[in-house]
Amino acid sequence: MVQSKKALAIICIFAMALCSVLTANTTKPKLKPAPDGFPTGHDTPEGVASDLARAFIGDNVKLFSETCIGLYLKGKAGEQYDNFMRSTIEKMEADAKQRGAGTIPPLESPKSIIKVFAARHLSGNGPASYGYATFNFQDVMFVDVSIQLHSGKRGLNRTLVIKEPDGKWYVHPAPNVDPLLSYGLNDETKSVVDFSEAYYVQK
Repeated sequence: MVQSKKALAIICIFAMALCSVLTANTTKPKLKPAPDGFPTGHDTPEGVASDLARAFIGDNVKLFSETCIGLYLKGKAGEQYDNFMRSTIEKMEADAKQRGAGTIPPLESPKSIIKVFAARHLSGNGPASYGYATFNFQDVMFVDVSIQLHSGKRGLNRTLVIKEPDGKWYVHPAPNVDPLLSYGLNDETKSVVDFSEAYYVQK
């Protein structure tokens, strides 16, 4: 009888642990990663941050253009952003041609994604409030992406990401042209939480 009670207790504990795991998985948003194991797409902030890294890794102008936020600024800031986008696309096109010709990529250029950290809000609420009040942005966050360089070294891309009124996320590739939206970005501490801890990653 004692052994039966012990066995029943063990089964109950196992069942409770299993329910706890299942509950934890269902409360997290589901995420279907790209073949490389990292997020992709406009549904998550980590997805667009990863896609930006992929765009530079492969000199993919189409992916770069689709991942970045459109021209939302006016005046001098808008002109600066437009110039940045144009010059970046021109460089990517030139790099793609050199890659096609067999030229070895620059040592400091990105080769692959190593790690994608979970998106974080900026410590101050100013950027998010400014984005909502001025442009109707739903959210403003940032994502740290660790990359492998062709030199063998590692680099870290801190990426400002914006949730547009349509609910989709986009990257702001030149946050310096909008200091109110990116205030404090470079002062944030290093990210430590992997994206996989924030989502239920589907295999």
